[in-house]
Amino acid sequence: MRWLSALAVLSLATFGHAVVGPGVVTGNTAVHDPTMCKDSSGKYFVFSTAVGIEIRTSTDRTAWTLVGKVWPNGASWTDAYTGTSNGNLWAPDCTVVNGQFFLYYAASSFGSQHSAIFLAKSSTGMPGSFTHVGMVTSTTSSNNYNAIDPNLLIDGSNWLLSLGSFWTGIKSMNVNSSTGLLRDTSVTSLATRTANSGAIEASSIFKFGSFYYLFTSWDNCCQGTSSTYNIRVGRSSSPTGGFVDKSGVSLLNGGGTLVLGSHDNIIGPGGQDLMQDNDGPILIYHYYTPSGSFLGINRLDFSSGWPVVV
Repeated sequence: MRWLSALAVLSLATFGHAVVGPGVVTGNTAVHDPTMCKDSSGKYFVFSTAVGIEIRTSTDRTAWTLVGKVWPNGASWTDAYTGTSNGNLWAPDCTVVNGQFFLYYAASSFGSQHSAIFLAKSSTGMPGSFTHVGMVTSTTSSNNYNAIDPNLLIDGSNWLLSLGSFWTGIKSMNVNSSTGLLRDTSVTSLATRTANSGAIEASSIFKFGSFYYLFTSWDNCCQGTSSTYNIRVGRSSSPTGGFVDKSGVSLLNGGGTLVLGSHDNIIGPGGQDLMQDNDGPILIYHYYTPSGSFLGINRLDFSSGWPVVV
């Protein structure tokens, strides 16, 4: 069992509101870049970065069991992008649509734009049940963005895939709802930074009320307790642009309101996903301790018009 006290709170002066620790989770929670979805029976699934993409399940969103991998026999089509045989596959994104699991994920190597996003589908979400649908999009050094960290937004009949890491930041592309692959090749810019070498990635777009909220991870991931990851947000009345932070600064001009940063012994929260559950909006992320990277799950309160971790 691994959990951190919900009383882990920074001062109000630091964040503008109290910041609690990750919700109590138990079992196998050693994840990185988690995404969460739920099937029609109410079973929860967390998919995360790993060789083959790891799958964990829970019946109560608290106790988690590692059940296997999406690709237990490897994913050879990704080797050209990871640069190795059966390498780590990054930052999966899961959405259940009419009983079908749509799982987007990325293949790349650190610091490279030789990257690709792929799609897999399954009717159960369990190990070995996924079908390789194909490549969604890719980048090379000739592009000004990087095709990793996919996130699907379904907005009525419109499907949008946000993606991007460093370079010129977060982009959006149109998805064909029938196939899950791209509808066209247009690319729309959503957010960018120049600070810290342009360190912005891991986008998630979440609609709540009349606004679309663009969550991103800023700064540096994957350095254990030296990680400086933090979760930021902006909002817009459109999912394809006009995102501003709480101070009105455009996300295309480095804007982003802090949602969750390092506090107490919770280091570098990020790699986040958003999910609407029965008890409201849920923030899913990883964070570091000296023992490794672990799953954080918190509810979000949007009553002020901006997400607050509770």
